[in-house]
Amino acid sequence: MSALVRVPRVRLMDEDYYSILGVPRSASQADIQKAYRQLARKYHPDVNPDDGSAKTKFQQVQRAFEVLNDAKKREMYDRYGSGFEQAGQGGPQGGPFQWRTTSGGGGPEGFDFSQMFGESGGGFADIFRKFAGGAAAGPSAAGRTAPRRGADLHHELTVPFATAVKGGEVEFAVLREDGKQETIRAKVPAGIEDGKRIRLRGQGGAAPRRGQPGDIIMTIHVAPHPCYTRRGNHLDVKVPVTLAEAALGAKVDLPTPDGVVTLTVPPGSSSGKRLRLKGRGIAAKGEPPGDLYAELQIVLPEKLDEASLDLIRKLAPLGPDRPRRDLAW
Repeated sequence: MSALVRVPRVRLMDEDYYSILGVPRSASQADIQKAYRQLARKYHPDVNPDDGSAKTKFQQVQRAFEVLNDAKKREMYDRYGSGFEQAGQGGPQGGPFQWRTTSGGGGPEGFDFSQMFGESGGGFADIFRKFAGGAAAGPSAAGRTAPRRGADLHHELTVPFATAVKGGEVEFAVLREDGKQETIRAKVPAGIEDGKRIRLRGQGGAAPRRGQPGDIIMTIHVAPHPCYTRRGNHLDVKVPVTLAEAALGAKVDLPTPDGVVTLTVPPGSSSGKRLRLKGRGIAAKGEPPGDLYAELQIVLPEKLDEASLDLIRKLAPLGPDRPRRDLAW
């Protein structure tokens, strides 16, 4: 009967992913994500184009986040260190040990793990059976091991307000493991909200042994607009009008996501009056379009001559009686 010899592999020094992100081992997922965002911005190649050490640091931060932000990977890392993925692959080519037989046999067939750990060492035995390809694995166990999928990459991107409303295409740079920078193009769906994620399948980390590549998970942030704000699928905008337009009524041009439209200001409008333009809000896919709400704001000239002031004094008695009667704390 062939004897099995255990040959230790030389292991690289474990990377401390917690130290890389600057968080304790007890850090919550929110703490890990916050630390990653800060460090990714600090060391991003776009911010440090000529700093090779920053690029290396960015890669380390990216890798640490990929592991610690994934509950299963984090658990394995806490158990086995940064080499946990190799340990989990099993078979003759993987794990912290290589297996060979003194008679040239093909794998740990018939090996009794209790000989190494004792009858009470079932937990360790089970772990090493898993590393070796399973308790009933034969010489071809490694060949039956499912290919490992590549790591998912996480990216944050801020898009203009108009792009979030109407949709569009964006570009961003990804630093690959080989140090090369790749430009990725992605479509942003119309109506996407701040904080939503887009998954770009197959564009993440490469996988060994012909496995499927990972994905890029992109978190979208929406830049504020100088005039418009969003409420669900509705849009709000404050529209300045003159005293004459408010008093006499007018038609004013109003820019919207679908182009310039005509807004009718009713005669006798006061500041704060809200006018609704139905269906002129955000048209997200699969949802009815929202509305646009225009709030009128009367704008007076910075300087009024005496004649203009005299006209206003004559209009004063025509104003509403006790306009602040409903004002209360």
